[in-house]
Amino acid sequence: MKTYDKFDGKSILIWGYGREGKSTENFLKKCANPAKIDIFEGKRDELKPDGYDYIIKSPGIVMDDDPPGFTSQTDILLEVYKKNIIGVTGTKGKSTTSALLHHVLNECLDRDVILLGNIGKPCLDYFDSIRDDTIVVFEMSCHQLAHARYSPHIAVFLNIYEEHLDYYHTFDNYFRAKCNITANQTGDDILYIGDQVPEIPTEARKITVSRGDTPHFELSIPGKHNEYNAYVVFKIATEQFGIDPDRVREALKTFKGLPHRLCFIGEKDGIKYYDDSISTIPNATIEALEAIGDVRSVIIGGLDRGISYDILIDFIKAHDEYIYIFAYESGQKIYESVKGPDNRILVSDLKEAVEKAKSVTPRGSSCILSPAAASYGYFRDFEERGDRFREFCGL
Repeated sequence: MKTYDKFDGKSILIWGYGREGKSTENFLKKCANPAKIDIFEGKRDELKPDGYDYIIKSPGIVMDDDPPGFTSQTDILLEVYKKNIIGVTGTKGKSTTSALLHHVLNECLDRDVILLGNIGKPCLDYFDSIRDDTIVVFEMSCHQLAHARYSPHIAVFLNIYEEHLDYYHTFDNYFRAKCNITANQTGDDILYIGDQVPEIPTEARKITVSRGDTPHFELSIPGKHNEYNAYVVFKIATEQFGIDPDRVREALKTFKGLPHRLCFIGEKDGIKYYDDSISTIPNATIEALEAIGDVRSVIIGGLDRGISYDILIDFIKAHDEYIYIFAYESGQKIYESVKGPDNRILVSDLKEAVEKAKSVTPRGSSCILSPAAASYGYFRDFEERGDRFREFCGL
């Protein structure tokens, strides 16, 4: 069994005891031999690091400084298994791209391929399952990358938009967290980067993936943005693993998509419903509307995290062919900028939004939940929001 000797005889503090904190405790007991393991769930100014050799922080906990001795599940896995890891980040598309890459490599290679990170189980749950030839596809959120001191062998940086400003306060802080996916790469490493991402310093061999160069792929998931995600996967599979292009295209065809990501959930009383609850920024909502050919109504709104909605407001003003139903804090904010025409409707919550959609969406067309906002404050997470949408639709 693979062990992590760095912690042997050391005093360890686990900061945060949610799903990842519990996973860290299991990892320490199974794969390391520390002298002491303590748990802390308070804030940074309440933390007393004296007496601990290492503090393992859960992602999402706010920490503005970056002192030595602090580490994370992400750094531990990257430190030991960097050469095995393909790390995928970006504001949008990272889950689909990670899952699609895992699917293609799993279909085309006779090797063990593991999908982990932000998309699934905490990464250290797999620590003693990774062999020398295992390929690890690691979906990496900004929170997982924020204080990372290691980077993966193959990094993928899809795109960057305003997001999580309630946590990072400025776009530059958020962008810097994402940049850690390549900050510690060397000349032996590879960075696939979208052409929309600003120039960033890197020692890695950089391969720019342009949206304008995206070829057509036969996919079961809709949208030009997903063709771009597939193009990134296609390039990695063919260029880094030498897989025949035709075989990659065949594997791409069989990927079924992920829940809550522009997912068709059913038809009721002549209206087709799509769950795009993962949409937390305006660009994602616009992409959803452009992806579904017969969409007529869209439900928008959630927590206002201080991002700009200007691009969506301009889109709404230019596209009167859709019926826009707004709810919650950000929905009301957008509505105030576009109110007037009958196709722009303000409601109080998701349940009322669905009831309104049932009455105004023409039979034979589609309705999308694509909020352009976070779910927090109204739902536990975007999964619960999508589940409630399905329930309210009667599906």
